Amino acid sequence: MQFCTLGPYELIHAALVAKGFQVGRQRVVRLMAKLGICAHPQRKFKATTDSKHDLPIAHNILSRDFKTTEPDRAWVADMTYIWTSEGWLYLAVIIDLFSRRVVGWSMAEHMRTALVLNALKAALGQRIPSQAGLLFHSDRGSQCASGDYQTALLNAEITPSMSRRANCWDNAVAENFFVSLKTELVYSRIFSTRVTARIIITEWIEVFYNRQRIHSSIGYLSPAQFEENYWSTLEQSMAA
Repeated sequence: MQFCTLGPYELIHAALVAKGFQVGRQRVVRLMAKLGICAHPQRKFKATTDSKHDLPIAHNILSRDFKTTEPDRAWVADMTYIWTSEGWLYLAVIIDLFSRRVVGWSMAEHMRTALVLNALKAALGQRIPSQAGLLFHSDRGSQCASGDYQTALLNAEITPSMSRRANCWDNAVAENFFVSLKTELVYSRIFSTRVTARIIITEWIEVFYNRQRIHSSIGYLSPAQFEENYWSTLEQSMAA
């Protein structure tokens, strides 16, 4: 399955250059205008955060510091909804701020704690933080604030951090991921079943987003390529 990114002309230009095309930015702008290519407009999102509870809330330790110099030092988490002909499908994701890679995700027909717990288990199943003290930032919803979830973080020696009330900018990286998912994939099709949605969204995340989609925040590289460059550079410096 092929996916495309209808993003700003900077991303289109960077993608063309990466594929070996010799083309200037202004030419990309002219060609996109001539062909009628533009970014999908953003839509309003349905709120999925239930912060009206009496569960303990962690301090906002991340404090919008979305840059890290090593993998698995700071993760951000959030969840969203996808409509299918069978009803809502909910998606929880965990993103490594270092490379913007989605390191864990989970989908279910509900928004209960099990949804976010399974995403955390998936992340810890494929990533092993080298040091204790991994910072984990989420919203203050009841799922992430629940005792089961906080116990799972504690057992993994992960430090929780939560956004301030009704402040989506405190978790902007996760919010931006969902904007990309919705505008580049979800809004352009109708999922007939939840199973179909799961298959297509999984492929979009693992094959396209993590391995092909370039990001301006990491030098117009894909998350996988950015991490490969990091480990290659580290190995070379250790061998020197």
